[in-house]
Formats: sequence, C-alpha cells, structure tokens
Amino acid sequence: MKTIIKTSCMLLTTTLLLGSCKKFEQINVDPYAATAEQAQTEYFLNGSIIGAQMNPDVAERSFVLYWKTAGHQHSNGGISSGSYNDGWTSAYYDKVSAWLNSANTAIQIGEGQIANGTAKAYTPNLVQVARIWRAYLMSELSDNFGPIPAKAFSGVNPEFSDVKTIYYYLLTELKEASAKLDLTVANTDALKKLDPAYAYDYAKWRKYANSMRMRLAMRLSEVDPAKAKAEFELAVSGSDFIKSTDETFQVQERPGWDDLTGVMSREWNPQFISASLNNIYLGLGGIKSETQLGASYQPSIKPANYLGLKFDDHFTSKTNNPSAGYWFDGLPNVIDPRAYKTFIIPGDFSNPNFNSYPSWTTDAKTTTRNLFSATNEVVKVIEAKNTWNASNTGDWGAKGTKNEVRAYEGTMPRLSNQFRASTSKRIFFAPWETYFLLAEAAERGWVTPLGGKAAYEAGIQSSFEYWGVSNSIGSYLTSEDFNRVGTSVSWDHVTEPSSSHAMNYIDGYTNVAGVANVLYPVNNLYKNGTVKNDHLTKIITQKFIAQTPWLPLEAWNDQRRLGLPFFENPAIENVLPNLPALNNSNYMTSNIKFFPQRLRYPSSLQSTNNPGYLQAVTALGGPDEVLTPLWWAKKN
Repeated sequence: MKTIIKTSCMLLTTTLLLGSCKKFEQINVDPYAATAEQAQTEYFLNGSIIGAQMNPDVAERSFVLYWKTAGHQHSNGGISSGSYNDGWTSAYYDKVSAWLNSANTAIQIGEGQIANGTAKAYTPNLVQVARIWRAYLMSELSDNFGPIPAKAFSGVNPEFSDVKTIYYYLLTELKEASAKLDLTVANTDALKKLDPAYAYDYAKWRKYANSMRMRLAMRLSEVDPAKAKAEFELAVSGSDFIKSTDETFQVQERPGWDDLTGVMSREWNPQFISASLNNIYLGLGGIKSETQLGASYQPSIKPANYLGLKFDDHFTSKTNNPSAGYWFDGLPNVIDPRAYKTFIIPGDFSNPNFNSYPSWTTDAKTTTRNLFSATNEVVKVIEAKNTWNASNTGDWGAKGTKNEVRAYEGTMPRLSNQFRASTSKRIFFAPWETYFLLAEAAERGWVTPLGGKAAYEAGIQSSFEYWGVSNSIGSYLTSEDFNRVGTSVSWDHVTEPSSSHAMNYIDGYTNVAGVANVLYPVNNLYKNGTVKNDHLTKIITQKFIAQTPWLPLEAWNDQRRLGLPFFENPAIENVLPNLPALNNSNYMTSNIKFFPQRLRYPSSLQSTNNPGYLQAVTALGGPDEVLTPLWWAKKN
C-alpha cells in the first residue's frame, strides 16, 4: 500500500504532495483500508469525482470568480479586466492535483489487482472509467493553465508537455478507454452507489467518453483542423454519444460545506446577469414578455423599439456594448424565454426562485436607489422593481461613484435560487452540447450523423426541455428577429442586419424623448467583424445560452477559440492597468488583448519546482500571464 501511495503522490507541487501522502498514511481506514488488498479502485475513483464537485472554498474562486467571470455568464470584474489572484489559483491548482492523484491511484490499484489475479469482475471496467474521468480532469486543468504534465500521477517525475501533446494524449485515452469497456459486466448495488454520475452504467460512461472526444476534437478546429476532423468523425461514427437527458453527466449537490455543496451557493456574490448574456437574450426568438409573464408585470413591459432612460453623467459609454449608457426602466418587449428562468426580475419577491442572498442584509429586497451629483445631492431616484438591466464590467470612473444602481443586489436581475440552494444537479456534459458540436462539425463539412440544421434545432430543443419552455419552441425556431448583437434564431435566416437601427429613448434628467442610432457591435474577432448572423454564430450563440450557468469554462473556451459569441469590452472611463492595450481610441473594436486567455501558474509551482515551471512556460510559448493565448485559441 505504501508503494501505491508513494508513486501516486507525484503531484504538481511539493507542498500538496507531502500533505496528501501524510493524510493517506495517517487516516488510511475504511474506505481507504490499511492494506493493498483492501484498497479498492472504486473508493479512490469515488473520491476523485466527489472532490471535483468543489467545496465552497475552491468553487467560489475557480468556478465563480474565474470561469463564470471570464466566460461572461455573470457580471463581475476581476479576471474579466485582466486581474489575477494567486491565492485563488493555488486553491484550485492544489485541489485539481489531488483529484487527479486519486484518479490515477484508482487506475494503479486496479491494474495491480488485474495483474496479480485479485481483481473483481468489474475492476477492468473501473480502470477504464478512471481513465475517462482522468482525461476530463486533465482537459480542465490544461484549459485553465495550458501546458501540464502529461504523465504526472503515473509514478514518474512530472515533465510538462505542450498543449498539443496533452490534447493528442487525451483523445487517445478516451478512444482506448471507451473501447475497452465491457458493457455486459453486472454491478452490485453497493458499487453503483459509489458512482455519483452514472451509477456505473458503462454504456453511459462510453457515451460520455465519446461526447468528450467530440468536445476536445472541436477544441482543435482552428489550429489543427485535420486532426480535429479525423478525431471528431471517429468519435461520432458509431452514434454512441450523449443524446438524451437521462444520459447527462451530472452530480447531485447538497446543502452544507463539503465537496457536494453547490458550486454557486456562496451568498456574498449575487451573480448578476452579464451584459453579454443580456444583449444576446434581448429580442432573440420573437417571444414576447407579455406571453411569458403574469398580469402584474404587463404595465412594466416596454415597446419593442425602446432603449431606456439615458444618463450620460451616470452610465458609462466607453465600451462597445450596444446597450451602454442607458437604464432600462421596465421589462423588454421580446426576450429569449430562458432569460426569466435563469435570472429573476428585481422585486419579484413572490417568485419561488427569487434569491435573497446575502441573508444577513435586506439588500436583495431593496429596489429603490439613487443617482447623485458630484456634490452628493440626489439627482434621480430610481425604482428598479420590474426592470431589466445588465451592468458593464470595467472602470466606470466618476460615473460609477455617483451611481448606486448599476451593481446593487436589489436592482439587477440575479441568478435564480434554483442554482444557489445546493439542491440541483451540477452538469458536466448535457445533450445540448453534443448537438451543438454536431451542428458545428456539419457546418465545417465533416461527416456527421445529423445535418447542421437538424443538430442545431435539436440542441435548442434539448435546452428548452431543461428549462421547461418547450411550448414556445415552434415559433422560436422560425424567428428572424435580431437580438441586440445582430443574430437571429432561424437556421435558414442568414441575412445580415444593417449596421445600425433606430431606437427611442428618454433623457433621464429632462424626460425629453429622443431617437438613438444604435450600432450592432462589430466583432473583429470573428471574420474581421463582417458577419453577425451566419450559421456558426447562431450555433455558438445558442450553445452559450444553453451552457449557462453550469458550463462557464466551456463558454470561455469557445470565446477564446472562435471569438464567439460577442463579448463586449470592459468600460474604460479610466484606463485598466491589467489591459494596457485597451484605450480610448480602440474600445469600439474587439481584440484578444482585451480578454483573459488563461490563468497564471500558482507561485508555489515556481518556488517548489522551478525546472518544471520553466519547462511549462517554454511549452506555453509566451509569458506566464493572463493575456497569453493557449495553443488552440485565437492569436489575434
């Protein structure tokens, strides 16, 4: 047993290595029994899967502050403005190293028992499941940092490999492991309880492995298209991948403070709707608010061509956000039907999914706030009940200091309590992602079992089923209405919007009506900003909506890979020190230098394994900074 522990503890940082090994030897009791014969693959694999659900300490830092922020699934500063926190990164890096350590220990124990004849009938399958799970964890780690050790956790000194090597290795692992699963093996009830995702249904694990192959192959689409195509087509050749809700890779959360506590459960962060999501939701799909909301909301619904109240002195306009500079004093006329399910209207206290965090204040239920003058006099009293707004990230300067409304708990749409109470199932892979991957592959001309339109519409249908809004799917799929960024839903509608459109507004200070010429934003990251409504933009737009809020890392990955969907720039009323390329002359354009590309390695790696750190940075091909793109991401 000590040999098993010793080899499995070759982790990425010396500190974690020593701490983990000591704990294994000190508390090596059931389920981690004291002898090699009693140590079982299933216990270590269960520990790895459960651990990766993230206790609140690491979840609030990686899932919320890093992934959801970088992926624009909610409105938050921090990494979206290029900043970085070594403590947050260390918390995640140490934990993912431990999860990988457990996964590899599961493999080592299983392979050892197979070799010495002590394996159970299901042990060979568990070794393959552990390889599949390890592949996911390694992809997660690499998508955050870039180069990682391809053979760490294998009883050898870890050497950092470049991202291409890592991805090739993971694709091979998933292919081999899924093929070796024996679907005829029967499991005991006790074993089933140790798999929180699939209860060791090996057919579902194979489907997950193949869907993961699709995801990772597509990640290479822009940088290594031949490899991406070949691997993707192999993964879908048997049509054995996640297609239905019951095949979703998901794990039940529970209240408390442990690994299964909800990843979005911490009360301090209201997790407001992001400007990116809001601009995508607005006008998309042609479904009117009046058909989505009850009678009490009807007086608050505004005309379709209404932009809001204009407050030049209190709302930033130094961004390419097409909604910037206005406060929307009501509810939108048309909005994607998933918006009101994901985020709750301010003041909607009777809604069972209204979230009132933080529980120690009444801020979430305070909807009246002020705009002040430079001398601290009230200029305007804002009532935010039954309004719908999203605050731009960045530096608002003096405008922000005079504005009590723009990022306050009671005035902005906030994430549904469905995701805050630790009672949901955390989703790692859902059928909608499979369908959107198939749609993208078909659009690229790859061989797929479904055509692009069929897969695209199946992805939307899957998402609508999850949200319980399938009653509107028919009219939604045929809608040619443009959202605020110039994209429509209908697959067959690829007409580009005009460069701008006229919208009515009211001067918030004088109540004088006006007409604004609102530009559809130019997304220079995709086809030089010339296209807003082609098939790929539609696919990624719908994928972005569907992945919210469970898969923020994938949302960030797509934006880094393709420049889609459109992400607005942070506001720069004052220059942002961590985004030096963004300035007053270019904030209406998009550039990869305006968005985070990765996490820096934790300082502990350099201090405890400097040769490995230098190897990692060399493989990265650029400085160990937030703005250095990964191998598969856009470079300009």
